[in-house]
Amino acid sequence: MAVNELKNIPKVIGTKQTAKALQRDGVSVLYIAKDAESRIVEPLETQAKEKGVQIIKVPSMKELGKAFGIEVGAAAAAILKK
Repeated sequence: MAVNELKNIPKVIGTKQTAKALQRDGVSVLYIAKDAESRIVEPLETQAKEKGVQIIKVPSMKELGKAFGIEVGAAAAAILKK
């Protein structure tokens, strides 16, 4: 998905917001930064697998943050179900 497409769709950025969205079955795609601490993103990844959510690994936190339109890095982000 192109970066400009991410700006206009429902999304959450950050591990806490992503975890909340996963808990309420509101995530269609989960993005995880490969350089994020595993203790932070592993619970999200496990929950996403249990719920059948697509997981996409992004090379870095900085790249993930930029893709989702923020100036700082992000360990996780998600596209929300419509």
